[in-house]
Amino acid sequence: MKKLPSTLPNMLCVLTLISVIAAGALAYVNQITAGPIEENKARTLAEGINSVLGVKDAQVQDTKTVQDANGNDVILYATNQGMAVQAIDPNGFGGNLKVLVGFSEEGAIKGYTVLEHAETPGLGAKASFWFQKGEKGDIIGKNPGEKELTVSKDGGDVDAITASTITSRAFLRAVNVAFHAYAGASATDANSGASQQQKSIHN
Repeated sequence: MKKLPSTLPNMLCVLTLISVIAAGALAYVNQITAGPIEENKARTLAEGINSVLGVKDAQVQDTKTVQDANGNDVILYATNQGMAVQAIDPNGFGGNLKVLVGFSEEGAIKGYTVLEHAETPGLGAKASFWFQKGEKGDIIGKNPGEKELTVSKDGGDVDAITASTITSRAFLRAVNVAFHAYAGASATDANSGASQQQKSIHN
């Protein structure tokens, strides 16, 4: 086979062909992996919701996204076993700190899991377990509607992670945001129910 002359048009043609082949290969791989990736995300979310609600078979019945005071998305997952709320605080020591929190009907925290963080390993990363039931910063059973969660250094009654006050503050802010979204949704549902009942009475 005759070798193509090393001219600019020939080189451009070869580069274009290589780019097209590479793009096609990437698109094919993406198409193959997109499904499993989404399935894995859904499975991880389902496990997280079950974990924070303390159940085994929660089924998401409705999903709603609202924005907090800073414009960050807060996602509410209404299930047949209660509600779980995903919230984020962008001011952790290493950046975003995202949590998923489960609430009882009264607004008490049933459980939580840290979905995303960029905190220092061995320090800020302790948020995943530091605030769990029986641990030093235990927030399980607390109701942020009765008293907003803050670290003891700021006058609150939650012990901060040792040497990681910034992370602790970010974590508690995210939990408080999750609660306010939950309370807002609960109030909306209650008002909607009351309006429907009143309308039914008048009819």
